[in-house]
Amino acid sequence: MTVADLAAELSRSREPFVQATVVRAQKPASAHAGDTALVRADGRIDGFVGGTCAESSVREYGLMTLSTREPLLLRILPGEQPPRTSEEGAVTVANPCLSGGSVEIFLEPRVPAPRLLVVGESPIAQALVTLGEPLGFDAVLGAGEDAGPAAGDAALVVASHGRGEEPALTAALRLGVPYVGLVASRIRGAAVLAALDVPDELRSRVHSPAGLDLGARTAAEIALSVLAEIVAERRAAQRHAAERPGPPEQAAPVRAVDPVCGMTVAAVDATPHAEVDGTTTWFCCAGCRDRFLEDPDRYAAAP
Repeated sequence: MTVADLAAELSRSREPFVQATVVRAQKPASAHAGDTALVRADGRIDGFVGGTCAESSVREYGLMTLSTREPLLLRILPGEQPPRTSEEGAVTVANPCLSGGSVEIFLEPRVPAPRLLVVGESPIAQALVTLGEPLGFDAVLGAGEDAGPAAGDAALVVASHGRGEEPALTAALRLGVPYVGLVASRIRGAAVLAALDVPDELRSRVHSPAGLDLGARTAAEIALSVLAEIVAERRAAQRHAAERPGPPEQAAPVRAVDPVCGMTVAAVDATPHAEVDGTTTWFCCAGCRDRFLEDPDRYAAAP
C-alpha cells in the first residue's frame, strides 16, 4: 500500500494523522525532496522521510502538530549546534545522530472534520447535509432506526418527521453527543421527549424545536437556523474550554531525553525504549538503545 493509499484509508476511517513531506534535503541526507510519510496518533510512522534519527524528530513534532492542529516546518540540522529554536510556523532542531545534510520537512495535521449525523430523508434533512459540508462538517445522512450515533459525533439532528426519532435521540444522549436536536413543532417535540427512556437531565439537553429563531420557513432556512445553533454551541464550548483548560483531544507528547546522544524524543510506544530495573528509558534509535543496554550504569547520571 502506498503512502497516498494509506492516507486515503485513514481519512475514510476518520483516524487523525500527520502528513510529513520533505521539501528540501542537503547531501548526504538519505531523504529527497518529495519523500512522504505519515505519523499516526500513536507515533507510528509509515513511509520515508529519512533514517531512524530523522524519524525521531519527525515523530516528536508530528505528534505536537496533532495536539495544536497547526502545520509546522521542521528543520533538522546535523550535530549539536545550533540549539533548538522556533519561530512562527517553523522550528529548527539539532540532531546529533544525523549522518549529515540538513532536512526540511513540512508537517501537516490531518484531523477528521467533526461529524454531523442527520436522521431522516426529508427536505430539511437533505438541506442540513448540503449546507453542513461548506461549514466544515462531515455531514452524514442516516435513515430512521438505522442511524448509528457515535461518541465522537459533534452533533445529531433528527429531521425524520416521526420515523425512528426516539432510538436516535436516546442513543445520542447516552453517548454524550454535544448537540442533539429535534426538528418538530413544540407540541409534537414535547411528546417525543416525554417518551424517551432517559433521565430528565439528559432529556433536557435536546434542542426542540432545533434551530435559532430566525423566522425560517423553507427547508433551507430551517436547516440554516439549525446549523447556526450548532455553530454557536460549538464556539461557546470552545471558549469555555479555553477559559478552563482540560485534557486536549490529542495531548501533546510527553518528551524524554536520550541519555546516549542527548536528543529529545517523544515518550511513546513507537519510540525505541528499554526498561531496566523498573525504569523506562527512551532513545532516538535502536543504536542508542543497544549502546545503553551494554552498560546502563554509564548513563545513569545522564539528564
